[in-house]
Order: sequence, then C-alpha cells, then structure tokens
Amino acid sequence: MMGMHPDEVFIDEPLVRRLIASQFPSWRRLPLVKVESSGTDNSIYRLGRHMAIRLPRISWAKDQVQKECKWLPLLAPQLPLTMPVPLAMGIPAEGYPWYWAVHPWMPGKTAVINRINNKLQAAETLAGLLNALQAIDASDGPLAGSHNSHRGIPLAERDEQTRHAIIALQGSVDSDAATAVWQSALDAPPHPGKPVWVHGDIQSGNLLAAKGKITTVIDFGCLGVGDPACDLMIAWNLLPARARKVFRKAVNADDAAWARGRGWALSVALVALPYYRDTNPILAAMARYTIDEILDDYKKR
Repeated sequence: MMGMHPDEVFIDEPLVRRLIASQFPSWRRLPLVKVESSGTDNSIYRLGRHMAIRLPRISWAKDQVQKECKWLPLLAPQLPLTMPVPLAMGIPAEGYPWYWAVHPWMPGKTAVINRINNKLQAAETLAGLLNALQAIDASDGPLAGSHNSHRGIPLAERDEQTRHAIIALQGSVDSDAATAVWQSALDAPPHPGKPVWVHGDIQSGNLLAAKGKITTVIDFGCLGVGDPACDLMIAWNLLPARARKVFRKAVNADDAAWARGRGWALSVALVALPYYRDTNPILAAMARYTIDEILDDYKKR
C-alpha cells in the first residue's frame, strides 16, 4: 500500500506488539487495533479500551514525543478543553528508531463541521482555548522550529515555498487572488509582543466532538512558542463565515493578526493540497475547502 510520505518508517501491528511486550509487559495481552486516521505524522493503535499508542512515522515528527511528554502535563491543567496527557514514553527498540508514547484513549469523534450543533458556540470554545493557551507563561517553551514544522515563525520564512505552491497549482486555484492574499499577509505588521504558546495545528482532525460540542484537543506535535497568528488557521479550515466573525472578536484579533492568520491558513493549505492529493484525500479536501473559504472571504472585502 502506498505510504503517505516517500520516506516514512514502516510500522505494523507485530512491531507495536513487540515494543509493548518488551517495554510495558503488563499491557502485552491487551487488544491492539490500528486506528485509521487522516493524521500525517503518527501511526496510531488503540490499546485495550482506554489507551492509544502513537508512533512517529516520519523524521520531521521524531522530536514531538519527548516534547509532548515534557509539556502537556504542565499545560493541560490550565486549558479549558481536555487533552491526552501521555501516560508513558517508549524508547527506540525492535528496529523502530524513535521515541513513542502511550496516551489515554479520548472519547468522541473527529470534530468535522457537521458534528458540531452550534457553530457560534464552537467559535467561542476555540477562542477560549487559544486565549488560555497564550496566557500561559512561555518563557521556557521551545521556540518555533523544525520540531513543530516551523509553526509560529515569521511568515516571510514561508514565502518561497508558498509562492512555489501557487505556481504549481495554477489552473486549480485563482493564482492572482492567492498571491494577493499572501502578499497582504507578508505586508502585515509582525506580532508586537513576546512569543506565546501555539498549538500549531488547530484543525478538525485534531479536535474531538461529543454530543454536538467540541470537547477535546489532541495531537500537540506542532506545539511551540511563536506568533499566535498561526493558530487562527482554524477560522478558515473549520468555521463557517458567521462563526468566523464570532471567533475573531473572541480572540481579539486586530487587522494585522487576522491577515497573518489568513496567510498561515492559505500557505499551509496550498502546500498540503498537491502533497496529499493522492495519499490523504481527507486532508487534501480540507486544504481545498480552506483555500476556497479564504479566497471567497478576500474577494468579498
């Protein structure tokens, strides 16, 4: 079967069972089932009823496990949504090259828009999450870089790859409008304060919903400290237009932050669309939706 990335590590059930048996033998007899996911960085297996195994599948994600194990226990008590604080960390072994982690299994389903009953309430919930995250002292946190896919860096550092993506998608997207949106993001004043905590990848695949409400935020692999505008991506990759306005007000995003957030959303979607078109149709569809929402918003100004 085609992998999601050309150089990803092969992970299968026998490997995971060997890792569990050698490092956490008390769990070796629990049922193990692979979880189908649109996530890109990790392979996920459900262990028994109450746990999940997450193993990085690609080199750019190899440092995320240790980071999550260090920081999530400190951040979780200060955030309004539940999150899967790691239960244990595994070490490289059995031919698997990186650290891996055991997390609690979180109830709920992926928070796609049709599973959310009140979109305006969801906007407030997401804004509350980001406001709380950004309020936590980030002075000792890891600055944005390779460990978190550079989420939170100055947008100018994404200029080359974003313009390349616009050219590559010519004919599939309105390249003039995309270029105008991107340029407006680059022209926006930078974040005026100190770097703050960012989740880095707030989108439906990393949110869980139950009974019509967003309840849980998962996968903090892109956690870091940088420009909070990168977390505004959720305004375009999940929220409809009316809820987007509620979200912006609730996070108190000024014109500069909003322009940078829109630039982040556009850049990530433009790069993701061709990369995942054949290997991850769910993520590719989300990228297409995001691009369409951004360009439609921009043209209605």
